[in-house]
Amino acid sequence: MGIHSVAVYSEADRDARHVQLADESVFLGPAPSRESYLVADKIVAACKSTGAEAIHPGYGFLSENEDFARRVEEEGIVFIGPKHYSIAAMGDKIASKRLARDAKVNTIPGWNDAIESSEQAVKIARDIGYPVMIKASAGGGGKGLRLAWNDKEAGEGFTSCRNEAKAAFGDDRVFIEKFIESPRHIEIQVLGDAHGNVVYLNERECSIQRRHQKVIEEAPSPFISEATRRAMGEQAVALAKAVKYQSAGTVEFVVGKDQSFYFLEMNTRLQVEHPVTECITGLDLVEQMIRVAAGERLGLTQADIARRGWAIECRVNAEDPFRNFLPSTGRLVRYQPPTTTMEAALPVPEGGGVRVDTGVYEGGEIPMYYDSMIAKLIVHALDRDDAIRKMREALNAFVIRGVSSNIPFQSALLAHPKFVSGDFNTGFIAEHYPKGFRAQDVPHEDPKFLIALAAAVQRQYLERAASISGQMPGHGARVRDSFVAVVKGEAGVHQHHPVKFQADGVFRVLVDDQAYELAKDWNFGGIRANGVCNGTPFTAQVERRGLWLNVAHNGRAIEAMVLSPRAAELARLMPFKPPVDMSKFLLSPMPGLLVDVAVQAGQQVRAGERLAVIEAMKMENILTATQDGIVEELLAVKGESLAVDQPIMRFA
Repeated sequence: MGIHSVAVYSEADRDARHVQLADESVFLGPAPSRESYLVADKIVAACKSTGAEAIHPGYGFLSENEDFARRVEEEGIVFIGPKHYSIAAMGDKIASKRLARDAKVNTIPGWNDAIESSEQAVKIARDIGYPVMIKASAGGGGKGLRLAWNDKEAGEGFTSCRNEAKAAFGDDRVFIEKFIESPRHIEIQVLGDAHGNVVYLNERECSIQRRHQKVIEEAPSPFISEATRRAMGEQAVALAKAVKYQSAGTVEFVVGKDQSFYFLEMNTRLQVEHPVTECITGLDLVEQMIRVAAGERLGLTQADIARRGWAIECRVNAEDPFRNFLPSTGRLVRYQPPTTTMEAALPVPEGGGVRVDTGVYEGGEIPMYYDSMIAKLIVHALDRDDAIRKMREALNAFVIRGVSSNIPFQSALLAHPKFVSGDFNTGFIAEHYPKGFRAQDVPHEDPKFLIALAAAVQRQYLERAASISGQMPGHGARVRDSFVAVVKGEAGVHQHHPVKFQADGVFRVLVDDQAYELAKDWNFGGIRANGVCNGTPFTAQVERRGLWLNVAHNGRAIEAMVLSPRAAELARLMPFKPPVDMSKFLLSPMPGLLVDVAVQAGQQVRAGERLAVIEAMKMENILTATQDGIVEELLAVKGESLAVDQPIMRFA
């Protein structure tokens, strides 16, 4: 659009990608957001010092802060977002419910005034009918939220919600509403201008959530009918008009299994998942926000809004899915996103494509201070099945090393039969992964393909070694055709698979007599492997670690050694070396800042007692004693940055 940009940054983001991309940049202060990104004075000062005329607040921090929006307006700076009064009207959950009701928007049956006591809460819950949802008016991010199925849970849930809301938001008002069973979370994107025009840009399906945080978003929804879509859209527009909404915003609904829908809340900002709407409508929402903020009228009517194809977005986060999704921070040793064919500000290709929105780069740091998102991976296709296929291939091609990511979890979700059929609701992850996510939860249609690929790569290593110059005639190295693939198992119990190679014009690998015809494109030192197996294209990841080859495809990963039959026979005789016993140590479950050590050397502790607190990525993790014992030695001090599995203390 030819607009000069100014980036603001904290100490942690000094080398961040947005700083490198902007025309100018202004330093705000220390890494903690309360000392940088949340300080309105510093942001306003940055505007004035650079002559910036407008501020785009992004997704978080001050983006929905009524006081900040008003302050910006008073300073004569344009806020690229709604007016402060619209933010205020929708920011209070109790007030927004009343506004929605007045605008003839469906609202969930419930008690929308502040509740004073647990006794009153129980009476109201009975009147509404169980199950009920108890919510803090100022809640968000899963805080101040309880589900109650009976009087006891209603009374206790009210007290917990009130205390949690007071501590987190400084506002202890709580309300109660009917809980919708088998609910879906479906939201309508709206766009309004300063001239009273508002349109809706179809819906987004956001029901795949973990702990109230979205994981996969798609547009359109595979669930709702055209009639429901139109009714939801018209109600969203009515609400936006009622609060004189200008800019892009989102009206969130909970939708029952009978397609009944009820207003949840309105997000008065751009949503993280806005790219899926951009893909199916062909509109650039950030551009539209800027045009509206500049006073322009919307350049389109409701009849102009298209709906083409299907789009899916996966949030790629720096977290370890196999460690209960604990944050993972550190340097991105390798960061190679899949090949992109779509860009945010360019028209969507006719046949769809792949887009990556990110603020990181290879060699950069994932700091502990902010959100865990590394990138948003977006695909667009002709239909939902094709979009799922494209997304699985894109995830296979996404190389991230140095920090853990949730890519295996995303792959497992996309392969789940219930997700593929569109039969899911907001309880999907809790229902299907009740014990958390484990490696065995990753399905694979043909696990032996991973072994065949490992064998093919090992053969490539051996052929290169055999081609070394200077060998004596008649005594050169020969690569044999029979091998054994040793696949690593737990506690030293490995699986042995006979492997044979057949060279009859094509590259054929037999694993347990199952044939794989492979053509692959893989380079020594590389990770990503593309190719065709039995006529089907694939993308996988292969890397060597000592004698072991790590192979990953569709979320499933194996470690394998490809040995001669004699070497495999000898490998069976190798003694298993168990890992060092660390049961007498308290280990850090994640990289982060040790913000508190609650015990001293020599102190006796009981099971369940608080020992230490670690903080990373806006998440506080309290470590407690698993059994009674005595603290013999402290090995880390308050304020220290910890690595994963670093000992914090030793017990007697």
